[in-house]
Amino acid sequence: MTTIISRRNFLRIGCCGVTTLALDGVMSRFGLMNALAAATSDYKALVCVFLFGGNDANNMVIPMDSRYATYQSIRGPLALAQGTLLPIATKSNVPYGLHPGLPEIQSLYNSKAAAIIANVGTLVEPTTRNDYQNVANFPLPNNLFSHSDQQSEWQSGMQDAKSGASGWGGRIADIMQPSGAMLPYGISVAGNSLFVTGQTTTPATLVPGSTGLGLAGSNSSAASVARDAALQQILNFDTGFSLIQSANGILSNGLQVSKVLNQAVSGTSTLKTVFPATDLGNQMQQIARIIQVRQTLGVTRQIFFAAIGGFDTHSAELATQASLYPQVSGALAALYAATQELGVDSDVASFTMSDFSRTFQPSSTDGTDHAWGSHHMVIGTGVVGGDMYGAFPTLALNTGDDANDRGVWIPTTSLAQYFSPLAAWFGIGATDMPTIFPNIGNFSGVPALGFMG
Repeated sequence: MTTIISRRNFLRIGCCGVTTLALDGVMSRFGLMNALAAATSDYKALVCVFLFGGNDANNMVIPMDSRYATYQSIRGPLALAQGTLLPIATKSNVPYGLHPGLPEIQSLYNSKAAAIIANVGTLVEPTTRNDYQNVANFPLPNNLFSHSDQQSEWQSGMQDAKSGASGWGGRIADIMQPSGAMLPYGISVAGNSLFVTGQTTTPATLVPGSTGLGLAGSNSSAASVARDAALQQILNFDTGFSLIQSANGILSNGLQVSKVLNQAVSGTSTLKTVFPATDLGNQMQQIARIIQVRQTLGVTRQIFFAAIGGFDTHSAELATQASLYPQVSGALAALYAATQELGVDSDVASFTMSDFSRTFQPSSTDGTDHAWGSHHMVIGTGVVGGDMYGAFPTLALNTGDDANDRGVWIPTTSLAQYFSPLAAWFGIGATDMPTIFPNIGNFSGVPALGFMG
């Protein structure tokens, strides 16, 4: 039974993600990879880190000026002591504080390698409190405050019934990935992901935290080689059943891809960067190892998806965030340090996503409920860092920024506004932006955020 489970897990490592390679008829080229790989002078990578559960960003970024008193009053038992906050400031010298669990993010921000994007959320078009409360049939995102729907909409970049079809990272791959590419542009190190799933391209998928690719027990011993050869014969056997043949082809292709990736990684030196011994730290290390062999793999673009869960803080929020934020901060900082070690820190941009933020007003169980607009982080030397972009909400209940009198901030920055600068930096032109973000035209009159160099 153990072997069967391990082999099924392997399907998630590469097989689900490399079916497009077989369809493109390029599997025979893998043996030529080292010979064909060229120096990648125009390399770019996007790294999405999804905070599953709905991160309460009201305690991630906090005003340190006169607004702190309002924050402290309304947040009550969830208010963080002002003296514990990690000071940052905008370029116009407006003081803010980061959660005390984010020291590495503070350092990156203050060194201008990180930026804060304020009050981002799912929007069909610019929306006011009156629109939300009083305008009949006003176009709102599907199922606001639903975990699954909002997770899908953030990853898809769409706010309609089509949001589950593909991810905006996957649609970028649809446009930019060359026909016959040796490896897919999209790679998830956190299991199956909508974000890197395209309409015509399919991502590679790694088991979270795995250190290598392949079947459990497969190695260079004579017995293992014999078993692998027997398995390959089984996979090549024509059963006459199309579904079985298709599954066998997926597994066979995945095995070949795993050999290519393992060969590329095994020929490299170990990175000096130390990664945290956490699940997210392991994911960042996986990403760094794949970036390290980009020239061997002959790729110029890569789109990664990573994730950490546990942010659904209906109770015990302070203790939960005190555990989760250091994991996020340490892992993102380690990936940035690895990109510096590899000389690609200007070419890799990491950014966060989450279901939604949470109510500014706490619940009776020292937690918070589902809300809407949230703050996010973008990291990389290519980021115009050391500043906050977008409009920070007014920290008061029953005001123009509050959808329902509990501090449910109506987003002032849409997903299209947040993500399109990343897509443009990655190489997507203006004519292709509506394909990636279908409702971007609804925000054409809103100034661009400009956080990417």
